[in-house]
Amino acid sequence: MSSTPTPRTPATASPVLAQVVRSGFTEGRHRGSLVVLAPDGSVELALGDVTAPVFPRSAGKPMQAVATLRAGLDLAGERLALAAASHSGESFHLDLVRKMLTEYDIASDELRTPADLPLDPVEAEAYLAAGRLREPITMNCSGKHTAWLAACALNDWDRAGYLDPGHPVQRLVREAVEEAAGEPVAAVGTDGCGAPLMAVSLTGLARSYRSLVLADPGTAGRRVADAMRAHPEYVAGTRRADTWLMQAVPGTLSKMGAEAVQAVALADGRALAFKIDDGAARALGPVLGRALELMGVDDPVVARIRRAPLLGGGAEVGEIEATF
Repeated sequence: MSSTPTPRTPATASPVLAQVVRSGFTEGRHRGSLVVLAPDGSVELALGDVTAPVFPRSAGKPMQAVATLRAGLDLAGERLALAAASHSGESFHLDLVRKMLTEYDIASDELRTPADLPLDPVEAEAYLAAGRLREPITMNCSGKHTAWLAACALNDWDRAGYLDPGHPVQRLVREAVEEAAGEPVAAVGTDGCGAPLMAVSLTGLARSYRSLVLADPGTAGRRVADAMRAHPEYVAGTRRADTWLMQAVPGTLSKMGAEAVQAVALADGRALAFKIDDGAARALGPVLGRALELMGVDDPVVARIRRAPLLGGGAEVGEIEATF
């Protein structure tokens, strides 16, 4: 069922999507590819190769949550949002993960997430200052893993092997990914949390988000989109761009992924997806903010997301800025 990941080797270099300008001097550039879909799903803007497969990383979590619902687990509200989350490790995130583990009679040592610190740097500092150690529950994917284990408990599926690509819950994930993207999975790898990772094109990733926001009410895809949009603080955290965007722009679905991947769909079916080739997360905000401007999103949150100042001696001396 799995396939060997193939290195992404574009014939030509990707365009520069962002540059690092310090004291008026451009000291670095971030290349990548970006696609914007029109309301009817057609490609409105393509920068770079938007048809080559990429690993969506955590931008694929909404489809993983769809699979959990299709496994029969009746999640809703904050719990369903957390199942699609890369949570920041704030207290309300960890409290809900613990509640869900108790509700479904899952032992914390059944989680196959690697021990980690909270994703949010502020939370990580507080966590360490309190004398705590890295734990699997603190890893940002623990909500998703808890939901998968709960689905296993409901169906009497093997819990120990829930991350195997051939496990029933992972077969449902693959079906959900391919259905939403409108294309077959190009490669299967292993994500940072240990879960199977399924490659699709950036165009397919944008189509996936579009399909969720336009899905019929009550369907698994729409339920996931609605839960994420209603409880964005559980999808990310209080200091995260995904949360800010979903709170500020009604009907918007937004999710980032590691290695600088981002996907967004607006309520009218417009959608975007991009990846920064070098995986630099610092370029996410400037590129996302600029793409939203091009899509006509008129809200102060766009400037907030786009702003990425550079410091020198504690003072602002430059910024990371989009170049398209």
